[in-house]
Amino acid sequence: MMGTVSELDAAGITGVALRRDYACSRALHARHGRTYYLATRVLPAARRPAVHALYGFARWVDDMVDEAPPECPPEERAAVLDAVERDLRAALSGGHARAAPVRALVDTVRRYAIAHEYFIAFMRSMRTDLTVTDYANYDELLDYMHGSAAVIGLQVLPVLGTVVPRAEAEPHAAALGVAFQLTNFLRDVAGDLDRGRIYLPADVLDRHGVDRDLLLRCRHTGTQDPRVRRALAELSALNREIYREAEPGCAMLAPVARLCVETALRLYEGILDEIETADYDVWSGRHRVARSRRLRIALPALSRALATRLAIA
Repeated sequence: MMGTVSELDAAGITGVALRRDYACSRALHARHGRTYYLATRVLPAARRPAVHALYGFARWVDDMVDEAPPECPPEERAAVLDAVERDLRAALSGGHARAAPVRALVDTVRRYAIAHEYFIAFMRSMRTDLTVTDYANYDELLDYMHGSAAVIGLQVLPVLGTVVPRAEAEPHAAALGVAFQLTNFLRDVAGDLDRGRIYLPADVLDRHGVDRDLLLRCRHTGTQDPRVRRALAELSALNREIYREAEPGCAMLAPVARLCVETALRLYEGILDEIETADYDVWSGRHRVARSRRLRIALPALSRALATRLAIA
């Protein structure tokens, strides 16, 4: 709790109710985004609440789709998303939001002049999850990931700040959001299948003789198939390319934020390393970076970030 208080004080967030809203978003971020939450510790305290608000809102909405009981029909979940979007649009237009994650989000949007269109695109992708269960090719998947992941990178960019015109950094920020999500998709094939979804391009799977039935067989038996392994290896290589596309954007960020994003990138690539080390076995457990490795990456970054902040001060 003390960490929350110091962050809110540093950010100049003084209203009692608004501080509770931000604390709610911070808790959502901490619970759902352990890898990226750890990376945010590298940021100056004043900037952390905004990142918590952006990520907390995204996780809150995503849970409405993914964590609803199986017996909850799509139209009921759609009605919930419609209500959130009405609340969001009203608040972005100057009204009062009903939900705490929306209130914290809209306060952050105003403080950092973040484009409203990013949040509308995000809601559109969340609604897609109610009806779309697979993607014919990477272009279709990328269209989905624009709203579900690329715009998250674009939302965060004004908070982090840049040393170049923001438009120059935006493609790299969007690519990093996509890279993170594709890593999640590779790690979470089994869990997504349980929800009836496949976030892997069907044409890539087809090239290796993989279809939904084969993936389900791997899921139910907990065993790998060579055809699935080859498909996942191809997608992992694509994921590495997207990380390389994103990486030059780190140097474009403000010095106080640069280490946060570099840390997040290394931590997420660590998940991909774990998948590859396991020979793409995504069936016997959910891959995550070991705590010891997370600390080896994050602690030096925290020290360098503190040194940077002291030098700037």
